[in-house]
Parts: sequence; structure tokens; C-alpha cells
Amino acid sequence: MKKESFLPVSSQVHFPSIEEEVLNFWKDHDIFRKSLDATREHDAFVFYDGPPFATGLPHYGHLLAGTIKDIIPRYWTMRNHFVDRRFGWDCHGLPVENEMEKEFRVSGKRDIEKMGIYIFNEACRSIVLRYTSQWERIVKRMGRWVDFVNQYRTMDPPFMESIWWVFKQIWEKGLIYQGFRVQPYCPRCATPLSNFEVNEGYKDTTGPSITVSFPLKDNANTKIIVWTTTPWTLPSNVALAVGPDIRYVKVLDGDTTYILAKDRLSAYYKDLSKVTILEEISGKDLEGLQYIPMFEYFASRDERFFRVTTAGFVSTEDGTGIVHIAPAFGEDDFQVGQRLGLPIVCPVDDEGKFTDEVPEWKGRLVYEADDEITKVIKSKGRLIHRASVTHRYPFCYRCDTALIYKAITTWFMKIEPQKKNMLQNNQQIHWVPSHLQNGRFGKGIESAPDWNISRNRYWGTPIPIWMCDCGHTEVVGSLSELHTLIGKGKEEEGRQIHASVAADVERKLHADSRTRLQNIGVDTSWADKLETVKISTDDIHRHIIDEFSINCPKCGKKMQRTSEVLDCWFESGSMPYAQMHYPFDNPRKFEENYPADFIAEGLDQTRGWFYTLTVLASALFSKPAFKNVIVNGIILSEEGKKLSKRLKNYAPPEDILNKLGADALRLFLINSPAVKAEDLRFSEKGVTEMSRAVLLPFWNAYSFFVTYANVDGWIPQSDEPPQNGTELDNWIISLLNNTIASVNAEMEQYNLYKVVPILVDYIDNLTNWYIRRSRRRFWKSENDQDKEVAYQTLYHVLIQFSKVMAPFLPFLTDAIYRNLAVGKLTGAAESVHLTVYPLHGEGRSYPELERKMQLVRQAVTMGRALRSRFIIKNRQPLKEVTIVVRDTDTLALLKEMVSLIREELNVKQVRFDTEEEIVVSISAKANFKKLGKLYGPAMKEAAAAIENFSPEQIRLLESGTRTEVCGKEIGFEDIEIRRTKREGIEVETQGELTVALDTTITDELRDEGIAREFVNRVQNIRKSSGFSVTDRIIIRYSGPEQLSTVLQNFKEYVCTETLATGLYADQIDKMENIEIDEISARVS
Repeated sequence: MKKESFLPVSSQVHFPSIEEEVLNFWKDHDIFRKSLDATREHDAFVFYDGPPFATGLPHYGHLLAGTIKDIIPRYWTMRNHFVDRRFGWDCHGLPVENEMEKEFRVSGKRDIEKMGIYIFNEACRSIVLRYTSQWERIVKRMGRWVDFVNQYRTMDPPFMESIWWVFKQIWEKGLIYQGFRVQPYCPRCATPLSNFEVNEGYKDTTGPSITVSFPLKDNANTKIIVWTTTPWTLPSNVALAVGPDIRYVKVLDGDTTYILAKDRLSAYYKDLSKVTILEEISGKDLEGLQYIPMFEYFASRDERFFRVTTAGFVSTEDGTGIVHIAPAFGEDDFQVGQRLGLPIVCPVDDEGKFTDEVPEWKGRLVYEADDEITKVIKSKGRLIHRASVTHRYPFCYRCDTALIYKAITTWFMKIEPQKKNMLQNNQQIHWVPSHLQNGRFGKGIESAPDWNISRNRYWGTPIPIWMCDCGHTEVVGSLSELHTLIGKGKEEEGRQIHASVAADVERKLHADSRTRLQNIGVDTSWADKLETVKISTDDIHRHIIDEFSINCPKCGKKMQRTSEVLDCWFESGSMPYAQMHYPFDNPRKFEENYPADFIAEGLDQTRGWFYTLTVLASALFSKPAFKNVIVNGIILSEEGKKLSKRLKNYAPPEDILNKLGADALRLFLINSPAVKAEDLRFSEKGVTEMSRAVLLPFWNAYSFFVTYANVDGWIPQSDEPPQNGTELDNWIISLLNNTIASVNAEMEQYNLYKVVPILVDYIDNLTNWYIRRSRRRFWKSENDQDKEVAYQTLYHVLIQFSKVMAPFLPFLTDAIYRNLAVGKLTGAAESVHLTVYPLHGEGRSYPELERKMQLVRQAVTMGRALRSRFIIKNRQPLKEVTIVVRDTDTLALLKEMVSLIREELNVKQVRFDTEEEIVVSISAKANFKKLGKLYGPAMKEAAAAIENFSPEQIRLLESGTRTEVCGKEIGFEDIEIRRTKREGIEVETQGELTVALDTTITDELRDEGIAREFVNRVQNIRKSSGFSVTDRIIIRYSGPEQLSTVLQNFKEYVCTETLATGLYADQIDKMENIEIDEISARVS
């Protein structure tokens, strides 16, 4: 018995089990680290990994982005670049605070401050990484290689120090200011949000829609009518705005005159014929009119209140064409108030509740008072109409509370002065898909407001601004600067004070947390956790640094830090610098490797991380933060709905991984519209189909090779292609090299979505053509040169193609590569991921051979399509196929492959011709829709002339040549071409090829078809019975006389194909039933 060269491979495969084995191999042999070590001295390919929040488990969106983030670094690592991959965690901000509030069952800033900021912040720190082990498990299970050991965390002091440095740099450029502006505001979280945070939370909601009246001060019977969807803002109304150029009308309705926009009349009066219009005026004519306020709360505040003014933003798209102005609660309103110099009235506190300035609703959440306010308006006789309206409205992206727009004092980063620089930097970025560059992202920059970078919260990087009543401000950009301030000029003393304060807070936490948490009913297990907390001596969170006493260098008085923390998007936008603790550690290393070569995240990050990276990089260095970016879309359910745990409209990721494996899921994701920033409807069937189309065929090719190589005891001497291959060998090698070139070209352009079709096409050529056409070379008993060449060709292809597919299918390719190469080839790498990626030009290329084989495959595919159309099985021999191609060079190529075509199409004869009239009659007819206007009365004459076109004239038109008919020029688009097949044949035309199949089946042909079907049934029984491919068998059968006659006539063929030593008409106990067309038989 010959010694097996390779570990045996079953054709029955469970990919998840293989993947688990490979995962263990990677871990046991530290393959990821070895891949880094092998390239550490090579050119760097810089990758930034955007930090997720670890307050929830990873979902398909994370797996999609993670797959992209794995494929690109794997590819460039195999291209001999050093690709450092550090995982990161977004640790601060509302997502974490919101989770902690739920945990403690507290709500709002008042509860947090009652409990103690130091307790709340340390509790936040303790839950930030709650799900990291689950993240790490799933990320690794997906095959993603990323460094969790040296991960960065936005809550670590070195990271936060770099953020302070970024902040101070921007401050010194004059780009930071404190302003009083209307901002989107979450009343529950009691903090403003940035415009891109708001974009994450829009949803359809139904709310009030009311139209109210404002009587004129000097004529109470004339009333201005106004529409609003926020009744709660009416107590704060101070003005009404009209469009200066909009036409308004005074309408008599009973004894009352109403004023509204002329274009909005039909919205309030169904029958305009019954409307009496007293006067038509422009908006400018209304300017300055005084009216009676809806409420008296601010009636005596300012004599400029309660007048009509003009504003350019007023439109007639909805409402009455007149807008009520409450400057504290709308951006446009605020601008009107500023223009008019009106005082800002804001009877709403930090929790979104009315203050005592509005005593009727004091302490009520503003929009919860809408109904009561509307009732009061009705009682005043000033409610015109009441309804509900469904519209898109922003909600807090973390706590799901409806936002309000509220004027507050907050810190901003100037964007307008940077826009030109940002837009120029954007032009240096390669976007996939490209339309985002000047579309969503570019337009987002153009319309971006100043960035609200502060949050009135607790768990975040404190804004490092200390202010004194004397007007002096200190901005701190490092721990060294902070310690120098604390130590009154002595940095070391300041460092010791810092450590002492941190220790005091730690002691206080240990001493007080149990009592304080018990007071609010929190489980004692939390006290157990907090009583063991260790606080770093250089921690700079709020509950530490706000304990410092800093004296003003100018006047000596105590300075106060501004209470806000930074927007967590500022932190993630600082990630390129902060993850390396720039500029404090290894500044040269950062500067030599900036900007990043590649990043990837979801489409929402065009308003998030991509944007903040660009803002900060442009401000700091006047360059982009990254060179290339792949933007993925959103994953939806199979029905196109948002994925929902509650609705259970998707299979959990781990279920798919355990059932179908990560390789199939990875390939499904990157072969989808999602890698072009489009939506993907997730489907388990889609993952299954990817396994069927790629993984299984590749595995079967591998299994086929190993099975026969072991049978023959074939041992590889190298993985080089043979020098004396057949046309088929040379073709599959040439095709491999072109596939390598195509994959590299697309990968260098980051076009992941174009790669999978290339891989699928090659696997199809490998399995459905090369291996199928070469089977007999492996089957035959003698080990001749032809068999040796076949083995070497397939071995070379499997090794090289494993490398090609390694970044995409990291598990399967490594399992295949290691069995084929490790221990068999001298110097073989330990893993496919430690090999060098194949490049075009390293192997042989035969363009003409590829062209010839492509033509043959096309002709065969067309012939098989004809068989399928007329339900003629491929195993049924036919008399003849005719192939027509006009180009003589193409015809010559096909003629060289006549025996292959004859065998593939299972016909007795192949004919070739350059004239298709041999199989079809060709005629033309006028396209009357196209030519009717052109010819007019002469159409009948032109149609007759077209019907008399010769085949040659028709072919000229098909080739694009125009011709003259009845004095006018026409083209291919002006005619309809008809091809009528000759009797007794079936015809298929694609491009330059026409294939005609004679479908007449004689008795002799039918008998041969029965013999071939019989062989097929026997081979199936061989396989299901567990016979080896080399086992010899004896066939016994029973059936009708027709079958016996056929089998006796084709006995030699049947025995040869099935490795049978005998074929007997016999009846024994254990036999299997088979059906061949209408013939029933039994076989053993």
C-alpha cells in the first residue's frame, strides 16, 4: 500500500468545525504575532480602527465593518507591509452614562449629583468594558486579526492627555469659542448634542398641529393666524415673522378679518368662491404691526416685543405663511431675535421643564404640557384649528427622548474658516464608493455649522479651560502644564498633589459609596465593586481634577474649570494622535506614519467619525487624516426592516457562525451592496449560497486532488507550474495569473465588491472545466508523464489560489494550504497568512489560449442551454452541432478545439461556418415607431425596401454601419431583425457566436443515452456505498429486454467507466431500484 502524502480529505465537510481547528492552530502557534514580526521592518501600511462602544454586543453591522477591516490589512500584510492593528474602545459619553443610569435606576443630572459624581464616574468606568470578552470572542471567531493586548481606550490618562493637547492646539489657532446659541438639546440627559449626533436619532412621530390667532393691538377684530407643531413654545412668543415678498390677504370670515398668505388660502378654505378677500398686501406692508400676545408672562419685559417682522426663511410650503418667533427655541427664531436686539426669554430649565416664569406649568416637561396649553388657548377663543401631524423629528440617539431646541451657553469649534481647507483635503481621499466624496461627505462639509464640542455631563474628557473672575483664562494641553499650575510653578509638587487628590477620592469612594448607593436603592453588589476600585494617580476625569485648587497667575484668586466635558466624537476624532500618546511619546513614529493609508466604517460616519477626523486633521496639520476609505451600508432584515431583537427578524450572528461558518459569512458580506454604502437585506440563504458557490467547489477541488494524489502516492517536489503542460494545463495556469492580476488591481483600488465575482469565475473554470476535463488523466492506472503534469498543475493552482483567497477566506485557505504545503515543500511557511501574496507577472500567460478556451466555453454553454430548453439531458448523445462565427480568426480558434466541443456537447459531429444562413433565415422589418415621423407618407415604400434587405445588409447595420433607404439614412435601431431557425434544429445566438443543435434522436442515439444514464446510476450507488475511487466492482442488474440489449451493446463502455470486472443480467436479494427515463430496473 502506497504511503499517503497528504492527510485524507473527505468530500463531506463541516466548515465551522474546520474553522474552530484553525482558530486553535493560530492561537497555539501565535500566527498573528508572527505575521507582524515578519513584516515589522518593512514599509508600514497604516490602519486606524474606529472605536466602538463596548456597552452592547456586536451586531451584523460591526461584523461587516470588521470583515472589511480584516481583509484589507491581511492583504497588505501579505504584500510585505507592516500593518499594525490595534483595537480601540470608545469609553466616554452618553452611551455609557445612559447605561449606568439604567443600572442605578436614576434619571437626570440631579440624581447623579445627589449620588455623587465620583461614584457615578467610577461606576461608569467599571461597566465600560463589560462586554469586551464577548466582543473579543466574536471578533476572533470571524477570523479577524486585531491586537486586543495593546488596545487603546479613550478613558486612559495618556489618551486623554493627547486630547488635551489637540484641544489646546486648536484653541491657540483661535478656533474655540464659548457662545450662546440654540442647540438640539436632550432634556433627560440635560446636554446639547452635535448636529451629527442628532442625525442618528430621527424617526417618524405624531404630534400636535395647531393654528392660533393673534389679534392686532389697534384692531382686535383683525387677527393674524399662525400654525405651529410646538404649542409649548407659545408662552415664549415675542414676535411674528412674515416673508417680505410673500403676498398676504385679509379675509373676511363672519365678523372677523384674518391675515394669512394668499398661497395658503386653500389649506384653510375649501371653497375659495365663498371667500371674501378684502385686501392683498405684501409681507413688507405688515412689518411693524403690533399684536396682542397669547400669554402675558413677558408682556412688560420689552416694548419691542409682540411686533410683526420680516424674515427670509418664511415660506408658503405649509402652515399660514406666518411664523411665530420664540428666540430661545429655534435657530431661525434666535437669528431674528439677534437681528432685532430682543432679549432672550427662556422659561425652560436644564431638564426641559417650565420654570416659575410660567407658573401654570412650572415643573412640567415642556411637550407634556402641549395639550393643556392648547386648551387654554381654546378657552381664550384663539384656537382656529387643531389636528395631529406625523413628521420626522429628532430623538436622543442614546436615551430615545424627544429633543428640544434650546438656547444655551456652550463651547464651539469654528468650522467656517476651515471649510476650504477641509474640502481641499477631501479631494485627496480615495472614497469607495466614489460618489460620497463630493456627495454626502463633501456637501456635509459645505453645510456644516460650527461644532458644539461640549457636553454638560460627567463621564468624559474634561474641557481643560480654567477661568478667573478677573477675565484670565488658562488652557491646559498636558499633564505637565496641569501639574505646574497645581504646584504654583513647580511641576513635581503639582504631580504629588495630583496623586494625593486621586488617593483622597479613592478613599472617599471606598468610605461613602455603600451608604450613598443604599440611599438610592442600588444593589449592594455595586458597593462591593466600588470599594475595591483603584484610581490612577494621573487620572484627569472630572471627579479628580475638579478637586484641584488652581490660583490665577494674574490676580491670585481661585480659578474655576468650565464644568463641561468634551463631546466623545472629539475624542474619537483625536484617535490618530491619542492612541500613540502624541506628541508625548514617539512623535517621530507618528509623523512618519501619518495620515492613515486606510480606514473603514459605516455610512453614518460620514456625519460622525470620518467628519471629526477630517475637522481635526485639517485644523492641526492642514492635511487629510486618511488616504483611502471604504464605506459600508446598513444591514437590514430579509424583509428590508431594521434588525430588531424584539421582533427577532434575524438570526443571531453566532448562530450563523456555528451553522455555516465565518468564511461564508465574510464572503457574503463583501459580495453585497453593503461594501458600496448601500443597504443589504441580510439572508441566511445568501450565506448558504456563498458557501455553495465558492467554499464547496474549492473544497471539492482540494478533496479531489488529495484523494487521487494519495491513491497514487504522488509527492510534490515544488509548487512551480510544470514546463510541459497540455493546452488545458497552460490555460488554467494562465487564467490563474490573470485572476491574480485582476484581484490585485481591485484590491489596490479597495473595490472589495468586485473581487468575489472574479474568485467565483475562477473556481467555476477550475472545477467545472479544468478538473472535469482532466478527470481521466487522474483516473487512469498508469503513472505516466501526463498524469504527473496534471498533478503538478493542480497542485500549483491550489497552492497559489489559496494565497489569493487567504485575506477573504482565512480559515479554509489555511486548512488547505497547510495540508498541501507544510511538511511537503522545503521552506514552506507555517501558515498561508505568512506567505507572500501572488503578483501578476510571476507566472506564465497565454492570452490567445484563454481567448480560445473562453470561446469554447461560450459555445458549450450555449449548446447546453439549447438542451435544457428542450429537456434533452447532457448524457443523451445527439447527431450534430453547427457553430457559426463570421470572423475567420475566431473560427480558426474554435476549429482547433473541435474534439473538446464534440465531447462536451455529446454530439457525433461538429460543423463550422461563417454564414448563419446555414442555420437560420434572416429578415428585417421597419421599426414604425422610430421611422414613422422620419418618412411620413413615404413610410410604406421605406418599409418594403427594408423587408427586401439581404442578409449582408442586415449584418452591416448590426455592426453599426448606417445605410440609405428612400433618400434618408437609417441605423440598426430603426429596424427589427428576425432570425427564423431551419426545420429540425434549435438555435442560440450570443454576440459573435450562433450555435445550432440538431435535436433529432435516432434509436441508436437513444440506446447510447440509456447506457450513459446507467453508468451515472451505478456511479451514484458506488459513492453512496462507500467504495474507494480505485475499487473494482461487479455489476448485476435486472430489467426489461430493452435495457439488457443496450447494456450488451455498450458493455465495454459501461465496465470501463465504472471500473467493473463483470456486467451480468442477474437477480439477487439486495438490489437497488433505478429509473432511466421510462425504464425501471434493479442494480447491485
